[in-house]
Amino acid sequence: MIRKIIKIDEGKCNGCGLCATACHEGAIGMVNGKAKLLRDDFCDGLGDCLPACPTGAISFEEREAAAYDEAAVKANMAAKAQNSGMERVHAGGGCPGSRMAVFNREEAGNSCCDDGNADGADAAAKNALPASQLRQWPVQIKLAPVNAPYFNGAKLLVAADCTAYAFAGFHEKFIKNHITLVGCPKLDDVDYSEKLTEIIRNNDIQSVHVVRMEVPCCGGIENAVKKALMDSGKFIPWQVTTISISGEIIETTD
Repeated sequence: MIRKIIKIDEGKCNGCGLCATACHEGAIGMVNGKAKLLRDDFCDGLGDCLPACPTGAISFEEREAAAYDEAAVKANMAAKAQNSGMERVHAGGGCPGSRMAVFNREEAGNSCCDDGNADGADAAAKNALPASQLRQWPVQIKLAPVNAPYFNGAKLLVAADCTAYAFAGFHEKFIKNHITLVGCPKLDDVDYSEKLTEIIRNNDIQSVHVVRMEVPCCGGIENAVKKALMDSGKFIPWQVTTISISGEIIETTD
């Protein structure tokens, strides 16, 4: 029969495995580091895998294909459910490092403690390691799904890789209460503006904060965000913070 079914462009596929994870029916798997449509009869043609793909490698086509077999899909899902927890996590294949995850951090606020224990609390605070403020995974611009649910209503932080190493209080100062995306415009052979445009256009982003290093090559990430904001057609508050190579904030501009 002729019907709508997904098509995967191997040239665009980066092997992240997010589509295989999103395909609950098990139609997609990873073969030699690339996503493959393993069974036509497992693909319902609804395209849950499309928004999960960070590179736009998946599209629809109409061609001769076996009809969607719901009974076979349910049997396959039941068989997978009997596997161990680890096997279920990796059933889709691909790189676990690019699997989407959300971390429920409490919104930042002024912490308080009982007056009688203030001295003890201060001493404990000095000895405690800072808590991570990261709210989602993945953080690489290239790997983040365009329509990830954590983007809705988000304050977006777009940072150059080196900034987190240069500035000591990066989590508290910049990541806290933000959804974080990072990249290196010099080392990554990709135009960030295209991906960022889609993220801003397709989600309810509240604000954008760019954090870059003072080195000239880092201007690429600032320019990518500028272009993305213009191309998205949205008017969103944004600012740029520049970090020196010695780890100090040089300036913040709106």
